[in-house]
Amino acid sequence: MSVKHPINRTFCIAPMMDWTDRHCRYFHRLISQHAVLYTEMVTTGALIHGDRHRFLQFNPEEHPLALQLGGSNPQDLATCAKMAEDYGYDEVNLNVGCPSERVQNGRFGACLMVEPELVADCVAAMTHAVAIPVTVKSRIGVDDQDSYGELVSFVATIAQAGCETFIVHARKAWLSGLSPKENREVPPLRYDVVYQLKTDFPQLEIILNGGITTLDQAEEVLPHVDGVMVGREAYHNPYLLADVDRRFYGVQRKPLSREAILELLIPYVQQQLEAGVRLNSVTRHLLGLFHGRPGGRLWRRHISENVGKPGAYETILYKPASLEN
Repeated sequence: MSVKHPINRTFCIAPMMDWTDRHCRYFHRLISQHAVLYTEMVTTGALIHGDRHRFLQFNPEEHPLALQLGGSNPQDLATCAKMAEDYGYDEVNLNVGCPSERVQNGRFGACLMVEPELVADCVAAMTHAVAIPVTVKSRIGVDDQDSYGELVSFVATIAQAGCETFIVHARKAWLSGLSPKENREVPPLRYDVVYQLKTDFPQLEIILNGGITTLDQAEEVLPHVDGVMVGREAYHNPYLLADVDRRFYGVQRKPLSREAILELLIPYVQQQLEAGVRLNSVTRHLLGLFHGRPGGRLWRRHISENVGKPGAYETILYKPASLEN
């Protein structure tokens, strides 16, 4: 039986397609020991019919770790949730927030917000199949079905099925007319809606997602909700995470320097290279480490220009003298 890891969702890093793979998560875990990490979304079809180990494998250091699933068939989701539990994940999260057309064509993501009874059936099947928490990540509404009353009805229906944690992106989603990128930027942020949701459902854990780019912003939000989830800023500026443990988890430890993080990463890179992993599969996640610092652009160029050279290996992670302040 796998060891269960307690989940304190005060600070979470969002699931991001093509970005939050196991190498990215290992890197993020070196920077913060306590932030809750989420995988990229994995569809039920990929796990049931594909190479499940390729999708589910992770490094033990990544805990606490959640698997995000995409799907709308209750039995398939229950089967995949059990896979997640058997692999040792600490949480399984259902994607009810992605607005892309590809996801809609598979009948999952944000389009499921208009089918709360189906989502409830999915959650009920998953919670009956596993002992780990089953959570839902959603928007505040879709298209013209964006009234607060409709959101309340959605949450109440899903909660009754056994979901106790809702991660809410504080924007509505437009299922046609806007790209996924535009859906992250065009619909206005409505933190007040998420705050009201917490007030009306005090027994539920409500995590706010959307638009948070600094730890100061996160601290401003937290009095109103149970936790925050940060997305692209954590990827483009990963050193943002360096002070998360002290500010949100009470850890009395000085944040590691960027250079110290790279030193800690080198044994992992060596291990991955020995296993046949391409160097770029790891280093592509590091390009933002010196974001906002003198030499940050040189660092990105240094990695990008050297990672593809014949014989490139982990020593390219040592910061060249030209980047010294």
